[in-house]
Amino acid sequence: MKSWIFLFLAIVFEVMGTVSMKFSNGLTKLTPSILIFVFYGIAFTFLTLCLKTINLSMAYAIWAGLGTALIATIGIIAFHEPVNAFKILFLAMIIVGVVGLKFNGNN
Repeated sequence: MKSWIFLFLAIVFEVMGTVSMKFSNGLTKLTPSILIFVFYGIAFTFLTLCLKTINLSMAYAIWAGLGTALIATIGIIAFHEPVNAFKILFLAMIIVGVVGLKFNGNN
């Protein structure tokens, strides 16, 4: 259970690092530019810790898939990026795939 919490935290910090990239304005703003590296450092630390008990392929697929879906959702909501039915469908497919991986019975 602790490893799954570490994986969730890795995803949260990876998303925060990616959002910091947007706010850094191409690394021209100091605080968000620094936060990119801080958040990604924390994300990789938690990802490494979760790998003690979660298989690499499972952890990375969930980390990448949920991170992608969350960033796309944040882009749509917070940054008013364009959205259409296909974008929503494919984001939902990512989430379904991640849920399928989690509940397939393997760690």
